[in-house]
Amino acid sequence: MKRMSVAIAAFAGLAITAGAAEARDQILIVGSSTVFPFTTAVAENFGKAGKFKTPVVESTGTGGGMKLFCSGVGENTPDITGASRKVKDSEIEGCKKNGVTSITEVLIGYDGIAFANSKAGTTIDVTRKQLWQALAKQVPVNGQIVDNPYKNWSDIDPSLPAQKIEVLGPPPTSGTRDAFVELVMDVGCAEFPEVEALEGDAKKAVCQSIREDGGYVEAGENDNLIVQKLDANPNAYGIFGYSFLEENADKLKGAMIEGVAPTFDTVADKSYPISREIYFYVKNAHVGVIPGIREFVAEYVSERAMGEEGYLADKGLITLTDDQYKSVASQAMSLSPMN
Repeated sequence: MKRMSVAIAAFAGLAITAGAAEARDQILIVGSSTVFPFTTAVAENFGKAGKFKTPVVESTGTGGGMKLFCSGVGENTPDITGASRKVKDSEIEGCKKNGVTSITEVLIGYDGIAFANSKAGTTIDVTRKQLWQALAKQVPVNGQIVDNPYKNWSDIDPSLPAQKIEVLGPPPTSGTRDAFVELVMDVGCAEFPEVEALEGDAKKAVCQSIREDGGYVEAGENDNLIVQKLDANPNAYGIFGYSFLEENADKLKGAMIEGVAPTFDTVADKSYPISREIYFYVKNAHVGVIPGIREFVAEYVSERAMGEEGYLADKGLITLTDDQYKSVASQAMSLSPMN
């Protein structure tokens, strides 16, 4: 966020309004660390064309990106933000309060959330129930909800390795964290009658609160840093986007989740249990004021980028079906605002 503030400060000047004279000649993009490598690839190809400057792309996390994106309309605010989950209603309301009332949502494709470790580490097959037991702040034991007592994986199930639970994962500002909570934590806790008997905020707190006793370590928004730490510690596991697993397949391996390994095909057909959609959002008030936004969107949704054989697939993007792609591209090119 500090780096983002510096980047925005570099562009600070007169606020822009619709029809105002150009005050910034470079697109400013923030958001998800998962979406970051895809957006960076598009930005580099867009800049090579020579007509517009290469956009500035910052990895701030989905939540951090939304906060910056929704902070207002003006050249000192981002034009586009990437998200590894759908925008929240609360974020849309925050945008509206700050005058950001017209936003185009673009579905980029799909990504899995990998639970992975070093190739030198133990290969495991875990359920979402077991992952919740390993990572939740409180769990049921003998019919009571208590502080998580599990220190080793084998404490949860003897079939799991007799090694310390040590998981490196994203912070609360991350869309990957949000998606992991929805697709793993909420599903896993539902397996326990003691938790299902709870209501409202009490149930939500037990299902979604992650332990803070060292079993889970917030490793920041830099997925590459998690990869480096896993490579150095074979006993640790990490949570990050599938694309990072694919890019580092020489160092890491993905654990099977409920018998299914994370692969391009299993994420695409959603047989891998932790699969999600990824997006970018465009601030329409900046289109025609900050030069190149419409053209950048066109590059992003082009066949050469987002198509089945496009360069984003080479980066690990799980591409849309033909029908989905045509619909998304058409909506993006017309910059149709969200309802």
